[in-house]
Amino acid sequence: MARLTHTVTVAPLDRGWFEEAAGTLVDLLDGSRARADGSVLLADGRAVAGLRLLKGRHLRAGARYGEAPEPVTPGADGRIPAGSGTVGAADGLARPGTDGAGAAGGSSGPGASGGVPAPGPSATVGAVVLRAWRPAHSVEVESRVAEDGLALRLKMRLSEPRRPRALGLSLSGHRPDRGSLYRFSGRGAADLAAWWAAVDRLPSALPAARPPVTARAAHRLAKARLTVTPHPADDGSWRISVVLSVRGRWLLRPVGAVALFFARRPVERGFREAVENTAAQWNTALAELTPRHGEALRAEIADALTETEPDKTVPGGPTDPWGPADTGGPEAR
Repeated sequence: MARLTHTVTVAPLDRGWFEEAAGTLVDLLDGSRARADGSVLLADGRAVAGLRLLKGRHLRAGARYGEAPEPVTPGADGRIPAGSGTVGAADGLARPGTDGAGAAGGSSGPGASGGVPAPGPSATVGAVVLRAWRPAHSVEVESRVAEDGLALRLKMRLSEPRRPRALGLSLSGHRPDRGSLYRFSGRGAADLAAWWAAVDRLPSALPAARPPVTARAAHRLAKARLTVTPHPADDGSWRISVVLSVRGRWLLRPVGAVALFFARRPVERGFREAVENTAAQWNTALAELTPRHGEALRAEIADALTETEPDKTVPGGPTDPWGPADTGGPEAR
């Protein structure tokens, strides 16, 4: 088994600002509505950039969201290029009117009824399914992505979203056309209440006995465990200890032990660099944040939700391959 550890110092995040920002974001989304074309509008009438309701009722369990697909332009022979714009292949679905061959073999021609097959194997498609929307209790979402033949499913559950207390994640991936060597899974949990309790201790106090952030990953040949434990420093910053344990499985145990004996220094160096780069990105992000509150914070988050990329607009018109979008506002949920 390999056990790698590294400690970095990062700028602290103000708990009050974090919880206010989380609550403001939830309130903005809770007050949004969906139009007939699937675009999601905030209460002030601005559209959330790149987000479209593809199926179901807005903010109801089972609602499916995704980015508005780019317009598909047929080639000179009237055929649709492989890997062109539908959603749904992440679920193994093709558009109505196709025989589904596009999802499996990347066929680029129209189906018998003129429908567009699902994207080819090099395309990236995805959708986000809302499993639960209870702002006072929990929010659960599931993201499905298919890229280069690899199917990924990520589930997230946030407890008490307006004042987040815990975050749970699970990830699974596989290649449908391959065996168990192409299958993996992982789980992660962040106890935010325990995190705040840990950073509120005196610098002279012992670190938390139980890491507030843990993650586990499993594959047929290996498994890994990651823990993150914070501790306050004398100057008010946070010292974050990261521990990664990796254990081989089956016949990989002796082979892995020999390989680690010769490659331990490069592996340790790569681990340290990864942790330090993450810490640097955290510090940069916090330095760019404006400590606004109240209406100023609400306006800043609303602007971030509705800001589109330069020279890019969200196209209108029906784009849902599963059926019409929900036309009701919050009162119709």
